[in-house]
Amino acid sequence: MPLFVPNFLSQPQRSRLRALAATLLCVGAVCGGGAASAWAAGPAATWPVRPLKLVVGFPAGSSPDTTARTLAEPLAQALGQPVVVDNKPGAGGNIAAAAVAHATDGHTLGLMINGNLTIARILNPKTPYDPLKDLAPVSLIATAPLVLVASAHLPDEGSAFLAAARQGGNTWNYGTPGVGTVAHLGMELLKARAGLAAVHVPYPGNPQVITGLMGGQTHMALLPPGLAMPQVRAGKLRAIGVTSAGRSSLVPDVPSLSEAGLGGFQLDIWNAVAAPVTMPSAHIQAVATALAEIVRRPDMRQKLFNQGWQVVGTAPEGLARRIQAETAQLSAIIRAQSIQAQ
Repeated sequence: MPLFVPNFLSQPQRSRLRALAATLLCVGAVCGGGAASAWAAGPAATWPVRPLKLVVGFPAGSSPDTTARTLAEPLAQALGQPVVVDNKPGAGGNIAAAAVAHATDGHTLGLMINGNLTIARILNPKTPYDPLKDLAPVSLIATAPLVLVASAHLPDEGSAFLAAARQGGNTWNYGTPGVGTVAHLGMELLKARAGLAAVHVPYPGNPQVITGLMGGQTHMALLPPGLAMPQVRAGKLRAIGVTSAGRSSLVPDVPSLSEAGLGGFQLDIWNAVAAPVTMPSAHIQAVATALAEIVRRPDMRQKLFNQGWQVVGTAPEGLARRIQAETAQLSAIIRAQSIQAQ
């Protein structure tokens, strides 16, 4: 039906009236498939309304912290609000994960590692959140194998190193960024496969693990490639092997642990973004879509590769499937090695 515009109005007034009518028609029925789709777009279109917090469970300089800071600026540009990285180290990242799970401001996200989203409650029933009930998957950002590294005074050839570690028994130790992290569970699996008796020494984060290795207080550790290889290339640490099934494109000059005699040894780490389960699904989808586009940009892909990561960038459903599969895998290691929270 054509719009009736009174003749007594001036030309500018007529133009404004026609524009207002067109806008109302668009919102109510015409644009974007009708009123229902316009309403559905509303919550995401008006969010976020203030700065977002991206909580990280490890110290500044750690691999999760570096990833979070790499993502923060482009995510802020995509969503139209600043993204502030908030470090809450401790308990293998579970302090930060609990803060995210209990956040009620609608503007808190978390950059987390495997254990925070899978076996935290299985490892320790007193963990103050349930990853499967209190956290909503947003996006799997990237994956990587781990590198078994050792102090520079130790052998660097795989079989010779493992022989020395066996001989060292429980006078040797290994460092991790916390109980229940993949580095911890991976080392326990390695001990079982290789017949080692090294003692676990948990640190607040991997920067402290590296300091312990370089100072000789710690004998070995499983580290992300982005943290391990600069120290290896500088001659400060030894690279013994990588936990991928074969050699990894991230560290092609490092042999796999299978080459050192541990056939079939394979373990990945990954990082992902999660939200409180109370965050509206439209907001979660908006963040997931932005992150997927960001990490697949050539410049971002290269930055993350240089940090030791292979980009993924999934939808929430993709991360949910990874959580389910890895919860089963890591739970099996916990049961087999009788690992308990300290």
